[in-house]
Parts: sequence; structure tokens; C-alpha cells
Amino acid sequence: MFEQEIESIAAGGSNEEIYYNLLNLTKRAIDQKGRIEGKKKVYYISAEFLIGKLLSNNLINLGLYDQVNEALKKHGKTMADIEEIEPEPSLGNGGLGRLAACFLDSIATLGLPGDGVGLNYHLGLFKQVFEQNMQKETPNPWIQDQSWLRRTDVGYPVIFHNKTVQSVMYEIDVTGYDNKVNTLKLFDLDSVDDSIVQGDGIWFDKDEITKNLTLFLYPDDSDVQGQLLRIYQQYFMVSNAAQLIIDEALAKGSTLYDLPDYAVVQINDTHPTMVIPELIRLLVNRGIEMNDAIGIVSRMCAYTNHTILAEALEKWPMWYLEKVVPQLVPIIKMLDVKVKEKYSDPRVAIIDENNTVHMAHIDIHYSTSVNGVAYLHTEILKNSELKPFYDLYPQKFNNKTNGITFRRWLLHCNHPLTDYITDKIGADFKKDASKLEDLLKYQGDQKVLDDIYEIKRRKKKELAAYLKEKENITVDENSVFDVQVKRLHEYKRQQMNALYVIHKYLDIKAGNKPKTPVTVIFGAKAAPAYTIAKDIIHLILCLSELINNDPEVSPYLKVVMLENYNVSYAEKVIPAADISEQISLASKEASGTGNMKFMLNGAITLGTEDGANVEIHQFVGDDNIYIFGKSSEEVIEHYAKADYSAEAIYDADPEIAKLVDFIISKEMFAVGNKKSLIRLYMELLTKDWFMTLLDVKEYIQVKEKMLADYADKKAWEKKMIVNIAKAGFFSSDRTIAQYNEDIWHL
Repeated sequence: MFEQEIESIAAGGSNEEIYYNLLNLTKRAIDQKGRIEGKKKVYYISAEFLIGKLLSNNLINLGLYDQVNEALKKHGKTMADIEEIEPEPSLGNGGLGRLAACFLDSIATLGLPGDGVGLNYHLGLFKQVFEQNMQKETPNPWIQDQSWLRRTDVGYPVIFHNKTVQSVMYEIDVTGYDNKVNTLKLFDLDSVDDSIVQGDGIWFDKDEITKNLTLFLYPDDSDVQGQLLRIYQQYFMVSNAAQLIIDEALAKGSTLYDLPDYAVVQINDTHPTMVIPELIRLLVNRGIEMNDAIGIVSRMCAYTNHTILAEALEKWPMWYLEKVVPQLVPIIKMLDVKVKEKYSDPRVAIIDENNTVHMAHIDIHYSTSVNGVAYLHTEILKNSELKPFYDLYPQKFNNKTNGITFRRWLLHCNHPLTDYITDKIGADFKKDASKLEDLLKYQGDQKVLDDIYEIKRRKKKELAAYLKEKENITVDENSVFDVQVKRLHEYKRQQMNALYVIHKYLDIKAGNKPKTPVTVIFGAKAAPAYTIAKDIIHLILCLSELINNDPEVSPYLKVVMLENYNVSYAEKVIPAADISEQISLASKEASGTGNMKFMLNGAITLGTEDGANVEIHQFVGDDNIYIFGKSSEEVIEHYAKADYSAEAIYDADPEIAKLVDFIISKEMFAVGNKKSLIRLYMELLTKDWFMTLLDVKEYIQVKEKMLADYADKKAWEKKMIVNIAKAGFFSSDRTIAQYNEDIWHL
């Protein structure tokens, strides 16, 4: 249908002109697809949607990608050139937001009526830049006049304690693969003013709510003003969502008493929790009796728990809510009274003895479903973290192991591998990822194994060229690419990987030159107020400078910290990785989805028995994954007994002591900030909340074995094909089908 127009676009103009012409063509193609309709609809409410660039993804889903790609090639252009023009939407940060994006893709692909609801952040989380081996945060603007974002004439009044604001809704189309279209609905305020950000950083007046409300994702909450701003943001999001849900249901003929027949609300983590009391408030305002309203809302809401870290389950002092959303306070108190009338256990109260409101407790009591996101995570919730609730509501608890969309994480970011797999087993895996298992019939075919290895080599070469061009970093494309890319948090243990780097550096200095060089690649942002996380980034950048400038070591070991790691970077890094680092403290990682993207692209996991690693291990078997570290049971016992001492391990083991001491060595002080390095050293020695030193020796041993195994090319190739073939279970299409079957019933 668009052949001639595509040909004409590819034939002329600059990359910018081609991009904007393709953008407009793609929008028209989307309009022709039509919307997914249905009486009942899921509203997936999330503080973040890390959707990535959309041009290629939409072209793939619309069946136009190959046509556009061929036309561009004919005229000496590449899709990569054109995509460089597209800004990446700054609407998310880490796994939570990327998962939400994958889920929207799968909801549309399965033809289910379902929209995302969130906020239209102007400046995103932040753009990360490195200065003097430190992370610096700068604004990350992305909104342009011509983009995927479409302003609508929909908007709602949102009431705060001292002002009422009028929202405006924007939409981004969500295309299904070979299917129709849903939308991501993003709410904003016309009064938001980017110019209140001071200097080139991300600091602004947190009290100017009408000007700052949708400026940043997760504004710094290290002070009361920042915490109150979080509540303003969250209420703005859910009040708009609740009004939208009611309006859309009424338009379809709902009486509101039957609202659960028209809408199901998936609460993604605790940020959208206030949608429960807000829906109740709106129903009562429309004449529905309070108890009826509570019953209606409880039947239409479902809660996804994404964390085992108790400190990540939001709790707000009641006076915060009284200050920002006083109209919700009587409802929250009523919900708490009803709980306390039924259950005497103070652990399940919504409002505790300190007058603090526990958001997850509202979600659990007043919803139909509570799900974890990996088998182990759900078991820990049931048996440990949320056990008092599981004892009350065993029927509500269920597991939905996370998944990823193969369209982006294989079809879009690894065309050579996609084409090769299609050639070998046909195209059915693009719609039904379980078909990847058909690859196993080639695990004894040396030609196929070699071909897949060569595709990996090609991707490594491409990444090396990109790093040279973008960051002026030279890496050896023939080295092992050992990759740890994820949000910087102590429990994800980037500090342990850094201790391995120190071990390797000292080992090479002692004359032990590895057979195969290693390039250790990190990518992560640390929250602006998370001091220790920023110290870990500083350590990595210092090690990078020290090692990369040492002619004795740098031919064998290279350390790279990717600046401003995001979806676009991930799409280049993941297909090139040999080793996928998934080294969280067992019992602390709810799931992880990077592990799934890496295995799909033929990287081998080095990890703890944690999160979805447990299921990956079950699928690929002992020979095709490298597991180390204490079990979740052992870790939970250490926490229960409070018997873990980093200092004792340090004192008892000179090898570990040598690695930790290197952080404050003269070599490190020569390239780093003394205060930052000493602070991190003391943190590891005296606190080490996530037990880095507990597992570091076994980690080093297992990693060294893995690097030795890499040298046996034929054996490594077999591990690669098994990982790719077994990745099918981890499709978000499977996850969403389970959500629908067990929870949504669309």
C-alpha cells in the first residue's frame, strides 16, 4: 500500500527529512489498523513506561520494516542512521518501566483492550554525564513538535488541598504485532515550566507544584518537599486515571455499580495505590453508598508487587496525605478501620501505630489479586515478606513470571540472528516464542553453531565501532564481552563486579596474563540522592581510567562504563554480550528482565540463584548457566539472626582484604576522589548491607571458570544455542496471556 511513498521518502532528503517523513507515514499506517475494542478494558497504571525509540518497533509491528529497510539500503542509507534522529522518550528508568512497555506491546499483540496510564515527564529521570570520574545529572528533554506524542482535548480537574489544576491528556499509539492498536495515555499540566530548572543540573523549586509537577520522573525525595512532590505526582496520575476509567465506562453504558464488568485496574508497584481511595471517592460523589463503592473498587483492582525490599514498599506519614490530598484521608481511615475490625494483627493494618500509611497494605486488602513477578519472588512474598497477608488471603496470591517482547529484543535489535533463526525454523517464533525450542534440533550441527557464533562476533564488532564513535573508547572486539547493565543499587552488586576487576588487575600485574582478554562493561544510573550508588559509579570510572591507561594491563583487561545507559544503548549492547551478569543478593531481586534479553541473544548467565535466574536455570540446565553464592534461604537466615559481619570476613581472609583495601590505595587516590573512595571502603567494611563480601570469592572462582570455558569455542557455542532455544518461556506474550486468564478476564 505504501510502496511508492516509501521509495520516494528513501530516495531524497537529509536523514532528518527521511525520519520525519517516515514518522508521518507510520502514523497513517497506524490509523488504518484501527483500535482494539471491547466491553472490558485493562488500565495498566504505572509511574514509568520505558518505551524506547518507536520508529523501527512500529514498522516491525505494522509489517513495513523490511520494505523501508530495503528502500533505504538501495539509496545508501541505513535504518540505524535514521533512528539516530529520533529522541528516546524520557518516561522511565529501569526494569519496572521497561516491563510496563513490554506488557503494553503484548497486550496489543494479543488483541486485548488495554491502555497504559502514566505521566508525561518533560525531562525524564535525568541525562547522565561523567565529569572527573563522577556521575553528574542533567535534564533529558525529549518532547518535540513532531513526535509520537499526540495532544488530545481530554483533561480533568484534579483537586489538591489548596488548588485545583486542569490536566491535559496526551497519547502515544501502542501497535500490536500483526494486530490493531491500543494507547499509552500520559497526563500533563500546561503550566509546567521547564525553565525553573537551575543551571545545567536538575535542581528546581519543589514547592512550585503547578510548574514542576511533571518535570522529572522520581524527583529527589531526600527532603520533605521532595516526598510531598512524589505524592502530588502520584495523586495527579491516579486521579486522572480514575476519572478516565469512569468516563469511558459510562460512555459504554455502565451504571457504575457494574464497573468491574467494564474496567480492571492493574496497579504496577505501589506508586499508583491512591487510585483505590480515589475511585471510591468518585463513586461516592456520584451517589453510591460507601460500602458499595468499596466493594465495587475492590473487585476491579489488582496489584503487582515488584520488590522484596521492605524499604521500597511505600509508606507515607498521614500528615503528608492531609497536606496534599485531604479528601482521601477519611476514606483511607475508613479502609483501615474495616481492616482492624476484621483482623487484630497490627502487621496488616493500613495505618500503623506511628500514624504512617502503608500503601501496599491498601493494595492487598482492597484488590482481587496480588502477584509476584518470578517464582522465587512470589514464594518469598508468601512465606516471608507478606506472610501475614498470605495467611489471610491465600486465594489472592499468584505468580506471573515476567517476560520481554521478542519484537524489540530480537527482531528489532538483532536482525542477523532473527533472519538466521527464521531461515532455520520458520517465522512462527515471532508470534509464538515457544517455537524457539525447534532450534535444539541443530545443537549437534557444527555449521549452525559456528554461524550463530559468527553473528555474535559481528554484533561485538558493531558495538566496538559504536563505542569508538560515540564515546571514543577503544575495545578489543575479540575479547570476552562481560556485561552488567542495570539500575545502580547496592543489592544488584556492581561493587562485587568492581572487586573482581581489582582481582583481575592485580593478577595481571603479578604476571598472570589471561588467554582471552576481557572487556568488563557496566551501564547504570544512580538515583541523585543515593550517595553510595554514586560512589560505586565513581569506583568503576576510576578503575576504568587506571586500567585503560596501564600498558601492562590494558591489552588483557578493559573496563567501560557506558554514559547515559538507556534502551537505545541496550539494543546495541545486549546482542554483543558474551556474559550476562545477574549477581544480585539471593532473595533481593524480584525478577530481572535483562537476564531474559541476554539469553535470547545468546549470552550465558553468570548469576546468583535469585529472581528469574531460578527459572532460567531450570530451563537451560546446569551446563548452560553459571551459578554461585549463598542461597536465598541462607541469606534470609543471616538477616533474621543479624549475624553477618563484613569486618569478620575481611579480617579472616587476606585475599578479600587485599581487594577491599585497593579501593583506598595510592593508585586509586591518584585518579579518584579520596572522600568518595574512603566512604565506599567504610561502607563495605562496616555495613555491606547486601553481603558483597559473603559471595565475592566464589564469584571470582566461578567467573574465572567461565572465562576458561569460553576458550572452548565448540562447547561455548552449544551453551549459546541452548540459551536462545530456551528463551521462549520468557516472552511477555505468555505473561500477559496468564494475566488475562487468571486476573483480568477481558
